[in-house]
Amino acid sequence: MNTRMRRAAVAVAATTMAISLAACGSAKETGDKAEQGSEKKGDDLKIGLLLPENQTARYEKFDRPIIEKKISELTGGKAEVVYANAKQDATTQAQQIDTMITNKVDALIVGAVDAKAIANSVKKAKDEGIPVVAFDRLAEGPIDAYTSFDNEEVGRAQGTALLEALGDKADGGTIVMMNGAITDPNAALFKKGAKSVLDGKVKYGKEYDTKEWKPENANANMEAAITALGKDKIDGVYSANDGMAGGIITALKAAGLPKLPRSPARTPSWRACSASSPVSSS
Repeated sequence: MNTRMRRAAVAVAATTMAISLAACGSAKETGDKAEQGSEKKGDDLKIGLLLPENQTARYEKFDRPIIEKKISELTGGKAEVVYANAKQDATTQAQQIDTMITNKVDALIVGAVDAKAIANSVKKAKDEGIPVVAFDRLAEGPIDAYTSFDNEEVGRAQGTALLEALGDKADGGTIVMMNGAITDPNAALFKKGAKSVLDGKVKYGKEYDTKEWKPENANANMEAAITALGKDKIDGVYSANDGMAGGIITALKAAGLPKLPRSPARTPSWRACSASSPVSSS
């Protein structure tokens, strides 16, 4: 199964779980609100969809349309989708969830900006009997379900793609490792998977845990790496997602690094490999 198909499968699974949970109601477990699973009538549900950011194209161009389409299919077009994008701001996402709780959505599908910071919002939703499905990124708190990829396998695929792109520099070449946010459990899994194939083959010139996965932070990290290592001493870059890869490539271009060579004999060269595919400045 290719990356696009895996993403579709995860999105569909999250949607199906959310609709099922919303249709059956949710057990409210606190105080005099205790009610067990009151069955909703019909498919006129209100589903809150909260995605973490819009710098990585997949969320707006791929995940959102698939989820909205599946919600429509499962409810005969009767359900309302209430959408919000946090633009990589955990405080904004908390406010968005509060608004959806106030507007009495029947279920939430959430891609968390910050797995820990969202815990209180998840509890608020749970206290109001609103089921929460964590999508793609794990969320702390009393979530009802979690759908994601095999993120270690994704990391292994990333690392393998980078080694292939490095060619003869895969043995002993120097790379910059651009990991995701330290607050996102997925980032640690990507890193673990990637290093399982990179360790012992390449040298880690610099390694960064990129705050909030932001391209501008990846750009600043890459600029710092170029300054510290020298632009002729970097053979490749590992980027944990596509959005950060854009910031990395901007830094490489600004430093005057050449485009990918057409022949292995031409040097110096660099490669940046992200979550879905190798990317270059060409």
